[in-house]
Amino acid sequence: MPDVTSAWPDGAPGIGATAFRSRTVGAEDIQHFTAITGDRNPLHYDEAAAAASRFGGIIVQGGVTSGILNAVVAEDLPGPGSVFLKVEWSFLAPVRPGDEITGRVEVLEVRHDKPIARLKTTVTRVDGELVLDGTALTYTVGLGARRT
Repeated sequence: MPDVTSAWPDGAPGIGATAFRSRTVGAEDIQHFTAITGDRNPLHYDEAAAAASRFGGIIVQGGVTSGILNAVVAEDLPGPGSVFLKVEWSFLAPVRPGDEITGRVEVLEVRHDKPIARLKTTVTRVDGELVLDGTALTYTVGLGARRT
């Protein structure tokens, strides 16, 4: 079997390694996401429409919910220089302004020939509700501690 570390500029992550980050989502996150994407879905802005929906109130965009996983992958595991190649996510429950969420990744597989890892990815609310579940493939270019 080839040496897995030769494909990984800063060393391969170990199978079973985990990392997580938590943050509280605010109404300003909805506004910032809208400024970037143009997503003005009434579920994010119209109190009456959102209250009448199956969600029962304002919810944040899925990109805000999944965004915490970008931070975990790029900052923690696999770490700087890592990007998503593929994601398979199911959004299971809503996230609302004021909710604290935690994004978690766990290394499931590491390629031996390329710096590619398959991760288990989840986001949970502080009440323990799983709001996002799935997997992701990442590629790491190996920037190490170099950050701008």
